[in-house]
Amino acid sequence: MTDVTLTSSARTGWLVPAGLIALCAVPVIAGAVRLGELTAGAEITAQNARFFAAPVPVVLHILTVSVYGLLGAFQFAPGFRRRRPGWHRAAGRILVPCGLLAALSGLWMTLFYPLPDGDGALLSGFRLVFGSAMALSIVLGLAAIRRRDVTRHRAWMIRGYAIGLGAGTQVLTNLPWFLIFGEPGETSRALLMGAGWAINLAMAEWIIRGNGARARAGS
Repeated sequence: MTDVTLTSSARTGWLVPAGLIALCAVPVIAGAVRLGELTAGAEITAQNARFFAAPVPVVLHILTVSVYGLLGAFQFAPGFRRRRPGWHRAAGRILVPCGLLAALSGLWMTLFYPLPDGDGALLSGFRLVFGSAMALSIVLGLAAIRRRDVTRHRAWMIRGYAIGLGAGTQVLTNLPWFLIFGEPGETSRALLMGAGWAINLAMAEWIIRGNGARARAGS
């Protein structure tokens, strides 16, 4: 294999992590803005009063989901993982607790924060379902690798990561509606948010099944 081919392959291998980091960008920036409001003592409004009343869950959620999304993207760079074989395991020791804390803090906020304007029972239900599914996926992925079942470990971790990146895809599902129709109503907002999680999980299953098919073809 020539140097040009190796260079091209290396660049291609970074396309997926770069895309995942880009998908994280808006939620990470929004989270940083929220942290700035809390630390700087911004004006308390109806939209942020719940965060000032109990800041620990939202701060924990923002920090852990940001690390989970950004650091987790590098797990999808196969060339990088091959060159640094200890990277995957070391990063996993950070990603597993971050992912669990992100999911559990999200569930706590859904259950105990007052509902803001525009949210409703349907969206809360979606958050409980997908937050629980994210936590369960990470636990099952951890259990699988302890059994040295790499295939199931990879599948469950991909699912957990896909759910964790839901906020990024929700920007893409909400933005066209906002530009065309304006602010979505309660039901429309819930369905648009749910679509973000559903799209990510559909992509995750496509990747998992594709990996499985390639593994069977190579065996």
